[in-house]
Amino acid sequence: MIMLIRTPCSDALNGGITIYWGQDEREGSLAETCASGNYDIANIAFLASFGNGSSPVINLAGHCDPISNGCTYLGAEIKSCQGKGIKVLLSIGGGEVNYTLASAEEAGQLASYLWNNFLGGQSPSRPLGDAVLNGIDFDIEGGGNQYWDELARNLSDYSNLFYKMYLTAAPQCPFPDGSLGNALKTSLFDYVWVQFYNNPLCEYDIRNVSNFQRAREKWTSEIPATKIF
Repeated sequence: MIMLIRTPCSDALNGGITIYWGQDEREGSLAETCASGNYDIANIAFLASFGNGSSPVINLAGHCDPISNGCTYLGAEIKSCQGKGIKVLLSIGGGEVNYTLASAEEAGQLASYLWNNFLGGQSPSRPLGDAVLNGIDFDIEGGGNQYWDELARNLSDYSNLFYKMYLTAAPQCPFPDGSLGNALKTSLFDYVWVQFYNNPLCEYDIRNVSNFQRAREKWTSEIPATKIF
């Protein structure tokens, strides 16, 4: 898995900041991240392998080994974050594309796995212990563009039946996003943090901000999310 340090995502209207945690040993613990008081949302990154008949696998770089149940201690840290009013989500996907969805049925199976292993369901093998996460983030940077909308609908069904579960996404700024374009049209996503970087066509550039401004206007006017970061 690549080492990833992602610039935190900021909600310009209300000053809320989201951070991705889990891909760099130098970033400190999740508890320390939340105790800093800097963030409103923490995305645990990533559930990096799933789909096409494979068993889902979480990858938190050097922080812990999920194969030996070494990440269950994070349950207490997640609860500590939530006790401070910080939402903690699981981010699926990432830059190393070892994932895809082969069918709508597989999307439903993944939703069930996420619900039982990270959200409000029950499983004997919860990778992050007994903490109940606040939702799922879609950081889909490959793996095709089909069935992500089905995954969102299935997760939303759990949310409607049990508790408010947040759905978020991190699309690339070229519009529409090549992977999540259809999913983002569903109106099911609460927060969308657009990757306005590493994309020359629409990233922020202090020498010429017009491309960024046009892309920002496109995202904020055409994507039906609660907030755009």
